[in-house]
Amino acid sequence: MRFRKLGSSDLEVSEISLGSWLTYSGGIQAEQTRACTEAAFDAGINFFDTANVYGRGAAESAWGEILSQHPRDSYILATKVWGQMSDTDQGLSADQIGRQIDASLRRLRTDHVDLYQAHRFDVTVPIEETVEALQKVVRQGKARYLGFSEWTPEQIQAAVDIAGPELFVSSQPQYSMLWQAPEAEVFPVCAANGVSHIVWSPLAQGVLTGKYKPGQPLPADSRFANDAMSGSKDLVLNDAALEAVQRLVPVAEGAGVSLPTLALAWVLRRGEVASAITGASRPEQVHANAAAAGVHLTDDVLAAVDAALGDVPVRRPTLAPFAAEGVLRR
Repeated sequence: MRFRKLGSSDLEVSEISLGSWLTYSGGIQAEQTRACTEAAFDAGINFFDTANVYGRGAAESAWGEILSQHPRDSYILATKVWGQMSDTDQGLSADQIGRQIDASLRRLRTDHVDLYQAHRFDVTVPIEETVEALQKVVRQGKARYLGFSEWTPEQIQAAVDIAGPELFVSSQPQYSMLWQAPEAEVFPVCAANGVSHIVWSPLAQGVLTGKYKPGQPLPADSRFANDAMSGSKDLVLNDAALEAVQRLVPVAEGAGVSLPTLALAWVLRRGEVASAITGASRPEQVHANAAAAGVHLTDDVLAAVDAALGDVPVRRPTLAPFAAEGVLRR
């Protein structure tokens, strides 16, 4: 495993990290969750990312049980706040942040997280209130550093201006071969402020594994075949994307790597990307993803990737679906 510095922090995170969106929020069984988590440790992964809203606490609770059996200094733990936890609990008000961090820590069975992230921007709360509440979490020792996910460049700059340098250390945008939107504006503003990226959905929710074929039925064991996990199927499973992915297959073969490894190495080609968050429902998927750490793609391979993708990727500056709506549909 290779490691990269997270922004201006002293955290060294594994290039491949393990996330819990969908997979550990009720989508797979407890024994699978444990097996995948232990496989991550075996593979050298030290960075685990979750959120309070995943399964409305289920993902945090699952990892709390498992991670508490490992020394606290053997892993870096990140969670998020903003999502709807009940009919009245959602957002980034000072009251919500204060209550939600305590609830997250109880579920995670720890006295602090290494990274506490604003899951989305809350347009109903003054940004000053949000940032000051997050700073208080750090002052209280409940989090070491702060981050944000799917914020606009203007929101990012405003938060950094309020908090000062070196407190906000990470951005978590959706980023993959098929979703390149952050490169235009989010990457530059973060680079100017010493903020790294921990990117989500680098495999486009499994589409970049090549398992989904144009015009063919969904594999029975795939994520999108599970109704509980298929909420964004229409956003990524379209003929143009699937055909582009098939054009990537010979590119990966020519580079001597698997298609998922090619996709993960592609996001990691950017030095400002500290880690690629991956999901897994089986231990062998964890090990396969971890193998992408340290893989170098030549200029010729990168050019071949661009040619295969053509104009299919989203490149215009925009937030990911759900983020733009301002609502988590979980």
